[in-house]
Amino acid sequence: MDTEFLCCDANILFSTPFIHVLITPFDPWKSRLCTCPKKYSFSPYTGCSHACIYCYISSYIPNAFKARLKKDLFHRLKKELHKVDTYISMSNSSDPYTPEEKKLKATRKCLRIIKEHNIPLLVITKSDIVARDVDLLSNMKASVSITITTLSPRKAAIIEPHAPLPQRRIKALKKLSKEGVPCSVRLDPIIPDFNDEEIEKIVEEIAPYVEHVVSSTIKPRNDSMKRLAGVIDVGKYEWHRIGSTFYLPERQRFELLRRVEEVCMEYGLSFAACREGYKFKAKSCDGSHLIKMA
Repeated sequence: MDTEFLCCDANILFSTPFIHVLITPFDPWKSRLCTCPKKYSFSPYTGCSHACIYCYISSYIPNAFKARLKKDLFHRLKKELHKVDTYISMSNSSDPYTPEEKKLKATRKCLRIIKEHNIPLLVITKSDIVARDVDLLSNMKASVSITITTLSPRKAAIIEPHAPLPQRRIKALKKLSKEGVPCSVRLDPIIPDFNDEEIEKIVEEIAPYVEHVVSSTIKPRNDSMKRLAGVIDVGKYEWHRIGSTFYLPERQRFELLRRVEEVCMEYGLSFAACREGYKFKAKSCDGSHLIKMA
């Protein structure tokens, strides 16, 4: 668990972790449902101020929806990069482009450091701030994956209250792809009776700017289930618990994923599913195969 102190000059919370490891192996528990290649996780921030109602980080990160920079971030990053023998996934828990990044520009400095060390990088975000760094991303071994859950500003405001609206994210995809940055989209999570009717339209909208789509269905934990109850009738569904996570029935999940796969095929995009047990043919689930290694 992190302790925190307030930096009065920036009025930003910084975290002081007891565990001084910044770059860690992804999924060290080797979940049977995880299909990701070997990779490393890195997050410049602890917590994420996007405060998405479906987010799972509130189950294990204190004060999860208030982002704060990690202590001695740049020094520790430089010190630990030597361990990376595949690629870095940034970020898997806390968005590297949380709203605070617009002012702090810490992720941008991390990009410079990673670029200097020639480390391959997969950026995962739901913010259009990422397009600000196209000058760096287009000149390094990098790919960007942007989350698009809905095309509706009204729905986005409900489930992703502090994240940039969908059209701003799509505009960012357009800019990145135009500058040669390979992009993918996370159509994640699919929430029945909320955004499932948009599946085909979302893929149609993003198809000109991406090469790959990875998708998954809603997987709440106890805390996010309570938040989700304000959006859909959670009691309507037959949830199945796997560890600390609740899953929809396999038949329902696979039908939703099949729809994503079919429309991706229609537009010539590769498709994968995340932690679903759903078979796919893409070279990677997370879109890391798009990273240009040469």
